[in-house]
Amino acid sequence: MSILDKKRYTITSALPYANGPLHIGHLAGAYIPGDIFVRYLRLNQKDVVYVCGSDEHGAAITIRAKKEGITPQQIIDKYNKQIKESFEEFGISFDIYHRTSEPIHHQLSQDFFLNLYNKGEFVEKFSEQYYDEEYHQFLADRYIIGTCPNCKSEGAYGDQCEKCGTSLSPTDLINPISTLSGKTPVLKETKHWYLPLDKYQPWLEKWLIEGKKNILKSNVFGQCQSWLKSGLQPRSMTRDLDWGVDVPLEEAQGKKLYVWLDAPIGYISATKQWAIDHGKNWEDYWKTHENPADDATLIHFIGKDNIVFHCIIFPAILHAHGDYILPENIPANEFLNLEGDKLSTSRNHAVWLHEYLEEFPNKQDELRYVLTSILPETSDAEFTWKDFQSRINNELVAIFGNFVNRVMVLSHKYFDGKVLNGSPLTAVDQAVLDELKSYPASIKSSLEQFRFREALAEFMNVARLGNKYLADEEPWKVIKTDEERVKTILNVASQIVANLAVLAQPFLPKTAIKLFEMLNFPQGNWSDAGNEGLIENGHQLGEVQLLFDKITDEQVEFQLNKLAEARLKNLADNAKVAPAKENISFDDFVKMDIRVGTILAAEKVAKTKKLLKLTIDTGIDKRTVVSGIAEFFSPEEIVGRQVSILVNLEPREIKGITSQGMILMAEDADGRLDFVKPDTAVKVGSTVR
Repeated sequence: MSILDKKRYTITSALPYANGPLHIGHLAGAYIPGDIFVRYLRLNQKDVVYVCGSDEHGAAITIRAKKEGITPQQIIDKYNKQIKESFEEFGISFDIYHRTSEPIHHQLSQDFFLNLYNKGEFVEKFSEQYYDEEYHQFLADRYIIGTCPNCKSEGAYGDQCEKCGTSLSPTDLINPISTLSGKTPVLKETKHWYLPLDKYQPWLEKWLIEGKKNILKSNVFGQCQSWLKSGLQPRSMTRDLDWGVDVPLEEAQGKKLYVWLDAPIGYISATKQWAIDHGKNWEDYWKTHENPADDATLIHFIGKDNIVFHCIIFPAILHAHGDYILPENIPANEFLNLEGDKLSTSRNHAVWLHEYLEEFPNKQDELRYVLTSILPETSDAEFTWKDFQSRINNELVAIFGNFVNRVMVLSHKYFDGKVLNGSPLTAVDQAVLDELKSYPASIKSSLEQFRFREALAEFMNVARLGNKYLADEEPWKVIKTDEERVKTILNVASQIVANLAVLAQPFLPKTAIKLFEMLNFPQGNWSDAGNEGLIENGHQLGEVQLLFDKITDEQVEFQLNKLAEARLKNLADNAKVAPAKENISFDDFVKMDIRVGTILAAEKVAKTKKLLKLTIDTGIDKRTVVSGIAEFFSPEEIVGRQVSILVNLEPREIKGITSQGMILMAEDADGRLDFVKPDTAVKVGSTVR
């Protein structure tokens, strides 16, 4: 059964926080995939509403406001405007980009809460939550940082570790610290309303694990399965905050709705506002109908960090309410890294969309192309500026742009821009046209399974088909002896260009518009794709335009220098030294036997990201050491290096390997590691003292 068999579609892309600008990770996670799919639905003339908006509540907003010394309202007004304008200039085709600060959203969120409250769905309980005694306030999850109990990384938030993705409660953190005062908070009693996720676990297992096993992407299904295996716990739907949607109960004065209760409802309130603006019935797109065939198909496009909220918490809320449709699919993507490191807004290690649009004017489709070709669909992917340059110059320019340009230029040169019938088709011509007919079906299949990288690759194969056909048939040579044959060659080539224009619309919408203008041809629907006679005999082509320009080395160097400067500035801004540890005696110090050793061999430890297994010549012996440096060094580059090693550390087993010692590493403010080693080569086994 094709997804196109459905009647009506509600498509959402994750609401971006209105506390900062958009970067390429956001685009790759939710917005480009969502936009591609929506454009595909519209090309198939489906009834679809595509909604998004600024998520304007929660602690992240207030934290940013405190940092900038302005009010939360000023923060959301500033970034909502910037984000909305960036989306519009980039060409994301939302039907509405809304705001969760709008009254219509507050009212709908409160109605949802009261519906569940009046049904007795909430569990009311007192609990101890962290309180900052200096600031005299309870701390929202994002006001608390500490060490993650799962991966042991520092700087994990009270609701989630962004390093390993584990969902947390503030009391899970090791060594919690208030981000307001920088001091250890105390536990203080407060009352909240909890959604009993444990109560819905049997239903979720049936709906999600049984019902979605062959529908969800493997990365999404795996994360959901892991969550449910761990056992769901009640989750508070209210918070002690001064910014957000008021809890609509007299006894809850001063409390706000949990942002992950109100944020997904933002999809519904956005649809409601769109329906008011356009004379539609919003319930057609969200409410269940007497005949299930009349229900809309709901699909969420999100990033990895939002999987649990869209697959478990929001569906549980919708199920508890009872009147709403549930998501058909949640095709979440993994993380996009940048130049060998994780994207980081706090460290300014990012490619910001508004800056890209200024520095690469009229190159929206070029970024869409590169990001689509590397989408982190089931595992993390990496964006580099050199790869960006290579894909544009060697693919968009050299294959796609070159083919179209040659067809247009030769048609104008030889036949005054007319597409003409010539001599009968040869077997080669027919074979090319037959192959052309096969591509729409393969692209369709990939799109409907949310394999956008694969779909884009198939689309580019159409351009490759045309390029090869022209190169093989050489009309610039044949024109000297057989003009009728050249008419046929350019007619076939023009049909390929017309098909490229139709097929490009989901992936490269601005390029598609330019192609239709060049062809002097009305925009087509998906049903036109594969047609070998889209352009009729005698059709007059439009003017030749250059589709793409090459990216220069200077442009790449500029971007790489920007990232390098941001890193240096971040290091300078965060050059804080850890406080000294408690004094030890000289006798304790001399007990440590630190030697200079040489790495003889290195290999990755299976099923880990951080660990390397090293064989080290200590001068005393050759021993195995397991070290967590794999994120910074490859095995090949460290063999032969001299290192400092603590040789009398008690052996311990790590991932089934007995590690005999510890390598000394220096960690900078950016979290990067480097070896502590002598400046010049010294004898293996020399002591460090």
